[in-house]
Amino acid sequence: MEIQPVTKNDCKKVKRFYSAITANLRSNGVYQWDFFYPNPFIIKNDLKKGTLFGLYEENQLAGAVVLDPKQSSKYNDLPWEDMNGKPLIIHRLGVHPLFQGKGYGKKLVQFAESYAVKNDFTSIRFDVYAENKRALTIYEKAGYQPRGMIRFPFRSVPYQCYEKIM
Repeated sequence: MEIQPVTKNDCKKVKRFYSAITANLRSNGVYQWDFFYPNPFIIKNDLKKGTLFGLYEENQLAGAVVLDPKQSSKYNDLPWEDMNGKPLIIHRLGVHPLFQGKGYGKKLVQFAESYAVKNDFTSIRFDVYAENKRALTIYEKAGYQPRGMIRFPFRSVPYQCYEKIM
């Protein structure tokens, strides 16, 4: 199973993918994504920039991740270990509910790590909704270190930030 860049032709597929994940998260009491995020504008921008990578099973988008160096300004005050390097940021990593429990989240994280090394990034950073216990566990098992909490507007729960040196 190969992870590859998602093309503009798959825009509708990506929108359905994120909608299914959002509905599943909400049904499990996790309110990290909603109608506003990730939205069609963000998805189209990811596709235009070529930063969205997908894991497909039988022509269905089973998992996806966005990889780029753009980080939130909210990261500026956190105690990162890699202060002078070139960090890669993980955004919008998700696995479709029909494919969860197959290790696809782990494969996407491993892909991000490989991508970081191949492209001379010195670390990986990202934030995770603090009530998404499943995701927190995946990242901690993969050796990511917590670096602090941040808050986003219109979100009552903070986000835990992580880092791993490459």
